[in-house]
Amino acid sequence: MEPSVASSPRAVLERLSEKLGCRPTSKELAAELDQQDELKHLRQQFLLPKVADLPPSDLSLVDGSQECVYFVGNSLGLQPKSTEKYLKEELKKWAKMGIHGHTEGRRPWAWAEETIEKLMANIVGAKPEEVALMNGLTVNLHLLLLSFYKPTATRHKILMEDKAFPSDHYAVESQIRLQGHDPKESMLCLSPRPGEDTLRPEDILEVIEKQGDCIAVVMFSGVQYYTGQLFDMEAITRAGHKKGCYVGFDCAHAAGNAELKLHDWGVDFACWCSYKYVNSGAGGLAGAFIHEKHAESVRPALLGWWGHDIKTRFHMSNVMELQPGVNGYRLSNQPILLVCPLQASLEIFNMTSMQALRRKSMLLTGYLEYLIQHYYTRNPHRPDKPHVTILTPKDPQQRGCQLSLSFSVPIGRVFHELERRGVACDMREPSVLRVAPVPLYNSFVDVHRFVELLGESLAASQK
Repeated sequence: MEPSVASSPRAVLERLSEKLGCRPTSKELAAELDQQDELKHLRQQFLLPKVADLPPSDLSLVDGSQECVYFVGNSLGLQPKSTEKYLKEELKKWAKMGIHGHTEGRRPWAWAEETIEKLMANIVGAKPEEVALMNGLTVNLHLLLLSFYKPTATRHKILMEDKAFPSDHYAVESQIRLQGHDPKESMLCLSPRPGEDTLRPEDILEVIEKQGDCIAVVMFSGVQYYTGQLFDMEAITRAGHKKGCYVGFDCAHAAGNAELKLHDWGVDFACWCSYKYVNSGAGGLAGAFIHEKHAESVRPALLGWWGHDIKTRFHMSNVMELQPGVNGYRLSNQPILLVCPLQASLEIFNMTSMQALRRKSMLLTGYLEYLIQHYYTRNPHRPDKPHVTILTPKDPQQRGCQLSLSFSVPIGRVFHELERRGVACDMREPSVLRVAPVPLYNSFVDVHRFVELLGESLAASQK
């Protein structure tokens, strides 16, 4: 399955269905797409919940022995099968050798995260020395902003998208106050045009061009959590640098989802969690990136023992020998029980490439879009029939795998009926269902099943 970049998902679907002699909406097409999928073996690396094990499932409506339709990897990725094995290895090591586990075994606890940072760097398009695995996302964002947000009387604003994830909003607001400024004056939140759901790329660049002289930091999401919009990080970085701004990104919804090139784009800093598309488990170990160009010039504001050069860390001199770049931002040793599931997932990513995953993702999400538009577009001749509007940009280059769906009927009932039928997806207030077919483990048959169950759920919600 190798759709060319020039081929739209619709063109691929219609061409293949014509070759098969079936309709593009048929289950036969979904099965053939799965058969041709060169990444289908990766699904076997994960544990997919059974319908019967999902608490909301109603077994009078659906076969409980089936695997569920799991379209909520944008909130919590599935568990890799090797996670349990790796955790047991470390628990056994702790039981058998105690403190010697710090320096022995395949994952010496004292530097275990460093053995997998190269794998993480591949996912975000960075050099290994530009990536650190540590803390949680918001802790890392605070640490980075303490170094990169240095407001002056004339350059004190932070530009971000309006309705950013609340954690980002709170972090930026508190950092502005910490520096003695007023968030009402220093937070520059960019909203879509009236009547539109997503930001136009040209509007972002125009704001940077016009107000860049008073912007200290441009801090966008990589992928907007609510709408699923993938921002042009390269263009935003270039525009910000042209005006003398630092540019950073929260890549929580982009890492493992979109093809990132943080180093090549010249991004100054970035952070991300790893429990969504990177499948490290709830509250998993987060990541941080600082471009190598800042390795010596931008220093951490807060210091911890783990930022000390590893060669002399245990000399206990209390004279800081700071590691360059992002490694100097480490505060404490990493919890080995969080390293294990992250390693399990990163090893699966290492079986393929982000380029290959992105190719599949564009077709998989394009297939979902095609079916939703076919069945649930507003019919002017049937205004009473429930319909679905896709908020996420139509251009596959401006989105990851997620589609954000808005309904003409109350969303709570629809969501409830989907859950009763063994679908795991995500409802976000006020009116959006976020649906994310993840290329690592979701199939085209999953998409077809979801759309069928969506039809049943819409009908049931009207009774």
